[in-house]
Amino acid sequence: MNSSVIGKIEKAKWYARERTRMRVTDLSVKFHGDNGEHRVTLAGDSWRCDCDFFESHHACAHTMALERVLTGMLPTEASSTPQMQLA
Repeated sequence: MNSSVIGKIEKAKWYARERTRMRVTDLSVKFHGDNGEHRVTLAGDSWRCDCDFFESHHACAHTMALERVLTGMLPTEASSTPQMQLA
């Protein structure tokens, strides 16, 4: 492997550790939940999930799991409602 590729791999690892460099603004995820497949999307700062729980609570286990995975990369406005957040 040439040295320029090795340098890019190292830089990618460095970037991956610094999540604040990235902002996810649009995302579509196929989420395999316990009760089936769900489609979760983020458009700007608005989450959407096709599960029944999301319809009434505007947050669900699927959106909250993705928030945790994407910690440091989401706009502040993209957080679930405060009462749904757990430490």
